[in-house]
Amino acid sequence: MFPLLRFTLDLFESNQAVAPVDKAQVAPKKAADFAHPQANREVLLGHTRVAYAFNRGQRRSIGFSVGPDGLAVRAPKWVTLRDVDAALQAKADWILRKLQESRERHARLADQVIVWQDGATLPFLGQTLTIRLDPEHRFGAGGAALLAWSDATEPTEVSISKVAALEAPGVTLELRISLPRTATPQQMRDRVQAWLMRQARELFTQRLDHFGPLVGVQWKKLALSNAGTRWGSAKNDGSIRLNWRLVHFRMSVLDYVVAHELSHLRVMDHSPRFWDTVRTVVPDYAEQRAQLKSEAVPRWD
Repeated sequence: MFPLLRFTLDLFESNQAVAPVDKAQVAPKKAADFAHPQANREVLLGHTRVAYAFNRGQRRSIGFSVGPDGLAVRAPKWVTLRDVDAALQAKADWILRKLQESRERHARLADQVIVWQDGATLPFLGQTLTIRLDPEHRFGAGGAALLAWSDATEPTEVSISKVAALEAPGVTLELRISLPRTATPQQMRDRVQAWLMRQARELFTQRLDHFGPLVGVQWKKLALSNAGTRWGSAKNDGSIRLNWRLVHFRMSVLDYVVAHELSHLRVMDHSPRFWDTVRTVVPDYAEQRAQLKSEAVPRWD
């Protein structure tokens, strides 16, 4: 029906800046049910009013994306607004479903704010990690140490490389950081984030080295990302960027993202050939991808 229409649905696509465009012909009086903070147009999809961010650029097709801020639409300079509105109506069910899912996920995220104090908890490789202040710095180096134990064992310092042990059922995980009891929330946050980023780099390197030969590619450079919604990216030169916050997820989800980006070194689009490549190393990638989209990670306010 719309030969020039391409829906950009991939979760790894980042939001783009919104440029000034033509204003909507009609400014509805009713407040939008879903409103992008940079909205400059509105549309009525069924009985739901959606205010969306719209911009034009050097594109070959109309593109949609639904992120934490809401709906963003991009279109070539020569596409009419009537065609844009028609495309929105054609994809109304998908847009409304994704907007509702995003709203529900945002509500879950609101409950995931970390309270930075002794005893704070956060997800780590699919388990709960408790943060403890350790003024005497009795364990580890670098200002923090990860301890693990069960009912039958004593607390023992462990490394990120012992992933299998960390995922064992009944294991308690505790991160002890060498800060005084009077440490501020910001000091705690900075210390924990620095530690997590070091663990992320070590773990990502291990998994890239593991999956690279399986995919049949050689990665060249790893960079950590702090993006709010984008989990990874890859370039033709072998450069990989991975979001350090992936350490909040189970290893199976993290492995999916690593395999996804390595697969881009073979196929730089999201064609069937690309997903076939991912499937060869992560057969249940669809399940892991869904988990990545639906699971709430803590907010680092």
